[in-house]
Amino acid sequence: MTLEGKKVAFLVAEGVEELEYFVPAMRLQEEGMIVFTAAMDLTPIKGKNGLKIKPDTNMTDLLADDLFALVLPGGWAPDKLRRFKVVTDLIAKMNQQGKVIGIICHAGLLAISAKIVDGKPGTGSMGIKDDMINAGAQWVDKAAFRDGNLVWGRVVADIPDFNRELVAAHICFKSP
Repeated sequence: MTLEGKKVAFLVAEGVEELEYFVPAMRLQEEGMIVFTAAMDLTPIKGKNGLKIKPDTNMTDLLADDLFALVLPGGWAPDKLRRFKVVTDLIAKMNQQGKVIGIICHAGLLAISAKIVDGKPGTGSMGIKDDMINAGAQWVDKAAFRDGNLVWGRVVADIPDFNRELVAAHICFKSP
């Protein structure tokens, strides 16, 4: 497998959409990637639908240079995480390095706060459409797509399309 041993971090907080976390995480594990679940602390969190997620690393311990990619699940978590400079700085640095960043549903809010959407196509839940446009993104109403290193997904129903784009982007990426 070309992705064997590559490290990807999923950024989570209370209210994360569990399907947008669990399904892509399992799909990337199938490809042999090492999946880290990162939160602001190691306290188990409750997802939007009540499922518990146990973080295995603290956001403050993540370094862009050590990661192959990031995935930003949606739900209510992105609005909470965007308030932490350590989170937006990590996303901005990963983007600056051209590393793959998966963004689905409300996670576009994190991309906005990391200032990586201006002039770029993006999608997500209709609930963030105005936010994306106001931040300078070109709104695209499509299930999933790639634009350079950014992989966009709309909503839970589009997870299969998002996963296909996410895996394809990771395979195409030539980082060590």
